[in-house]
Amino acid sequence: MRKAFFLFVALLTAHVSMAQVKAVQLKTENLVNPNSIDAAAPRFSWQMDAGTTRDVMQTAYEIKVSDGKTTVWAPGKVSSDEANYITYKGSPLKSGEKYTWTVKIWDNKGKASAVSTGTFQMGLLSEGDWKAQWIGPATEEASRPSPILRKGFSIGKKIKSATAYVTAHGFYEAKINGQKLGNEYLTPGYTSYHKRLQYQAYDVTTILKTGANVAGASLASGWYRGIYGIGDRKEIYGKDIALLMQINITYTDGTTEVIGTDNTWKSATGEVRYAEIYMGCTIDARMEQKGWSVAGFDDSKWTAVTVGNYPKNILIATQNEPVRKHETFNVKKIFTTPKGEKVIDFGQNLVGWVQFKVTGKAGDKIKISHAEVLDPAGNFYTENLRAAKSENTFILKGGAQETFEPQFTWQGFQYIKIEGYPGDIKPEDFVAISVYSDMPVTGHFTSSNPLINQLQHNIEWGQRGNFIDIPTDCPQRDERLGWTGDAQVFARTATFNMDVHSFFTKWLKDVAADQYKDGSLPHVIPDAFDEGKPVGGGGSAGWSDATTIIPWTMYQAYGDKQILANQYSSMKAWVNCMTARSKNNLWNTGGHFGDWLFFTRNDDNDGTAAITSKYLIAQCFYAYSTQLLINTAKVLGNTNDVDTYTKLLADVKNAFLREYVTPNGLISSDTQTAYTLALQFDMLPENLRQQAADRLASNVRRYGNHLTTGFLGTPYLCHALSRFGHDETAFRLLMQENYPSWLYPVKRGATTIWERWNGIHPDGQLEVPSMNSYNHYAYGAIGDWMYRHVAGIDTKADAPGYKGITIKPTVGGKLTSASADYNTMYGKVSSGWKVADGKFDLDVVIPANTTATVYVPTKNGSAVTEGGKPVTKVDASAAVAGYTAINVGSGTYHFSTAN
Repeated sequence: MRKAFFLFVALLTAHVSMAQVKAVQLKTENLVNPNSIDAAAPRFSWQMDAGTTRDVMQTAYEIKVSDGKTTVWAPGKVSSDEANYITYKGSPLKSGEKYTWTVKIWDNKGKASAVSTGTFQMGLLSEGDWKAQWIGPATEEASRPSPILRKGFSIGKKIKSATAYVTAHGFYEAKINGQKLGNEYLTPGYTSYHKRLQYQAYDVTTILKTGANVAGASLASGWYRGIYGIGDRKEIYGKDIALLMQINITYTDGTTEVIGTDNTWKSATGEVRYAEIYMGCTIDARMEQKGWSVAGFDDSKWTAVTVGNYPKNILIATQNEPVRKHETFNVKKIFTTPKGEKVIDFGQNLVGWVQFKVTGKAGDKIKISHAEVLDPAGNFYTENLRAAKSENTFILKGGAQETFEPQFTWQGFQYIKIEGYPGDIKPEDFVAISVYSDMPVTGHFTSSNPLINQLQHNIEWGQRGNFIDIPTDCPQRDERLGWTGDAQVFARTATFNMDVHSFFTKWLKDVAADQYKDGSLPHVIPDAFDEGKPVGGGGSAGWSDATTIIPWTMYQAYGDKQILANQYSSMKAWVNCMTARSKNNLWNTGGHFGDWLFFTRNDDNDGTAAITSKYLIAQCFYAYSTQLLINTAKVLGNTNDVDTYTKLLADVKNAFLREYVTPNGLISSDTQTAYTLALQFDMLPENLRQQAADRLASNVRRYGNHLTTGFLGTPYLCHALSRFGHDETAFRLLMQENYPSWLYPVKRGATTIWERWNGIHPDGQLEVPSMNSYNHYAYGAIGDWMYRHVAGIDTKADAPGYKGITIKPTVGGKLTSASADYNTMYGKVSSGWKVADGKFDLDVVIPANTTATVYVPTKNGSAVTEGGKPVTKVDASAAVAGYTAINVGSGTYHFSTAN
């Protein structure tokens, strides 16, 4: 008996030991259990969970892939610490087939994990896999009510599995047997529609049933043919509206069947009488075709559909997270404005729509308008929406209580104005719903200063509201476009707040698809302006550079070489375009946005406005993109290009020095942006850099510790100051509460980032409505500095994707504490510090399968302790003034020092 007991204890101990390491967060092509992958050789990733054990590294892994019957790939045990982007190299994968993959890992302590399991399903891999036909309504009314299309069909066998594949020209919402497919909105998403059109896949196994079934969808114009873009633009991609829907069914007896859109479907219209992105929608509940998507509905009065011959060879599986509903906001306040308007305040500038309940008579019409701010008198303000009406109209069926929300549109707002509502407006009857791409939240930042915390909140909500399938500039006015400049300045900050890996991977493919033949980029992607013709647009410095900056930024954050490989030809084409536009390596031609929305004054009599030469800026970005191309060529092993563009870079920098810099280092545009870009992009020889940084700090002081930078200078301003020893000045900028500054909008009650530093003037007046968004994420790029410098979390240059981590916090700005968590590809990194009673404490978490160098701030050679014990192993080779460098492996650490 005693022997059996000890055997049991030994087995239990072994089990616990085994359980200490496991593979978690299994992903295929960066998605968890995706149901439509069209990569012929998908890639697998996972994180290593080692609990609280320190210094754990993966030493080997074993992957197996099965189709449920046979193993299609089993490379055996592989000695490697790689856990990301392991490329499938087995038998060819089949369209629509579902696969299971498993991974087992081993660590450096002799432990093996249990087997972890993930799944993925292939999409439709060839044009021939699409048996359905494109269909649309045979006729349309001039007002373009949303078409609804349906098809009844019968199933006589037991179903093993069934997948519906759906896309559209315009927006769609698909249903089977009365049930909406998925919880996505604004599908199929926005791409360069003539070249790339996404489809979505839905598992409908449990929705279909034996006997009578109905498949259907409602449509709207959306980005495809709706009113969209600056000016009177519509029908950018086509005049039609169309649906392509295919249901692939596998029965338990092994047979298969395809139900798809064809000429046997029928069409009508229902309650959605109008739907446009900018304008809003009109829903007339009296015209609802109740039960139209379930069996037994009488569609005898419905009309035939038309079959279209639209291409299917451009169809692609969706590779980024879809748009979904997220947070809800209850009413904060109901009030009547001085003009007598009935207004609700939700307390947060958000993006999405309002859902409400109402009881009234048939024909009662309720109109809901949307606004971000009130005017100085406290009235509802919509002038800054320009031509966008952002109005939703609802007409009641009457009788019982009804619930409404708009369809096929969205709004950016904090306030709504209600007209025509029958009875009293009650707070419990209204809720605001936020809507954005369903990217996992990865980062959190907080500090001892409530204003800084609100700034971080505003940065996050600016990202949420503008990452709606594409990175838009703003979510409320008649724009909402994928401006390239805005996206590139914010990209690194975006990686901290959310997992934007798939989001930007998808968008960058449209960047390459819409790139002009000369290598320049449209100002917005997808190209909603000139459709392939660079007439009056394209090629602006800092905007077209999105094609080099964002891929490199994604590589730094996620370590994914494939993004670089995908975009390399696009990156190279843009650098070659700048070279072609230059003379003697000096790029001083063409139109540029420059340092967009920099600090200026309308009555500038003494030269206070901080004007930076657009061509000086262009030359800096010419050099920066060339450097990033060189970096990328090195990663990809393109040695010939490394040599070619290294020589070009030297010539570009020499041209900059000849044109814009005096022998004493004075830059011709004596502005914060000029010095910031010159320093950040290494445009100056080393012997002139410190004096340039000192000039930059002096310039900041000259403006009373205020920034004067615009879109292109702002992201790098604090980085440049910190790099050259001016942390104190950088913190003064961050903590500045008066205009212009990051905290000025916070003090004015902002809950998102403003487009302009002075969106609301110090006297309460509003900036010109022609361009004044209160939800514009570009200036939120300071978040990058807060994560990487204040909290101190960064990836090592030679170990991108946080395989190698740097923790180097900076104390300043009268902050007594700051902390950040960031979920990397390997797991969570944390850095949190506090200062109290002359003591500095730093708590650090490093994920398994990574290593880190922790820099603990020290003064006067003070000793560092970890867990209460003196640190004896210090990395002298990594020493930095004012810090003690300590190399650590995974685990949780508590460092302290008396300063």
